[in-house]
Amino acid sequence: MDSEIRPPDPAAHAPSTDPLFGKMVDEVQAVRREVNKAVIGQRVVIEQVLAALMAGGHVLIEGVPGLGKTLLVLALARTFGGRFARIQFTPDLMPSDVTGHAIYDMAQGSFRIRKGPAFTNLLLADEINRAPAKTQAALLEVMQEQQITIEGQPMPLDRPFMTLATQNPLEHEGTYPLPEAQLDRFLLKIVMQYPEQDEEVHLVRQVTAGQVGEQLNVTEVRQVLAPERLVELQQQVAGILVDDRIHDYSVRLVRATRAWQGVLLGAGTRACIALIRVARAMAVLAGRDFVLPDDIKRAALPVLRHRITLSPELQIEGHSVDDVLRGMLDHVEAPRM
Repeated sequence: MDSEIRPPDPAAHAPSTDPLFGKMVDEVQAVRREVNKAVIGQRVVIEQVLAALMAGGHVLIEGVPGLGKTLLVLALARTFGGRFARIQFTPDLMPSDVTGHAIYDMAQGSFRIRKGPAFTNLLLADEINRAPAKTQAALLEVMQEQQITIEGQPMPLDRPFMTLATQNPLEHEGTYPLPEAQLDRFLLKIVMQYPEQDEEVHLVRQVTAGQVGEQLNVTEVRQVLAPERLVELQQQVAGILVDDRIHDYSVRLVRATRAWQGVLLGAGTRACIALIRVARAMAVLAGRDFVLPDDIKRAALPVLRHRITLSPELQIEGHSVDDVLRGMLDHVEAPRM
């Protein structure tokens, strides 16, 4: 079973009377439908990735290999005609392999810039924890600044830009875990689970139907947006109404992580901001132009799970971060809207 709070059915919500908002919801739902054509199941994961994209943030996806992370990013890029790049992180990967570098052009007698794979719209950083800290930091600087500086020349990235970094929760040999300060730069940490049995049967049937090898098939996914329109949608999501009681609720949740028994390191103020940003996107995905406490609750686990550290005692007893966060959600009273 999924460990997240399940997203509501968008069809259960009445359309907004605002035609501009209604158009935005229709476009976001069209993106979701197209991604669902390629990615079987993983409903919660798709919702959270879309929420991060609409909020203009980056995600860290944790899951064993073979769950469709690359397929998800490929399908998402295809929905808005965006460029896609994938980097396999390894211990010998250098920062310039991510950002690019200057090379000497013999014919021209001058240096020219060779752009790295980070110059894209959707960047899949596969197994980010296999690269040393210097290379990790180069990517995270790109995520934070939305630009790359090579030989003193700053070059802004095309919008939209989103990084989806992955890490394997089972293999730790030869890895360089991301420190808390770097983890905090990711808007969400998404846990990708195995699909349900009927979903897995559907997946196997679809992938093996007349297909040779393991090529990822996204031919059925249509482009429904332009990159420029996606940037406009991100701006519209940022303007979704948030009541003062919702702001107060998000801050109380985050402050609870700092005083909760068994939590060694609580979340910072950036987590409060992330909760509001993601909750706005969750509201749009649910067909609403205002945020409810349930949107904060659905955002809480992916926003907070990589921003708190449990004490060794709780870890030895087998408690997970998600278990602790669920306890906090039950304990911290939500406002009545």
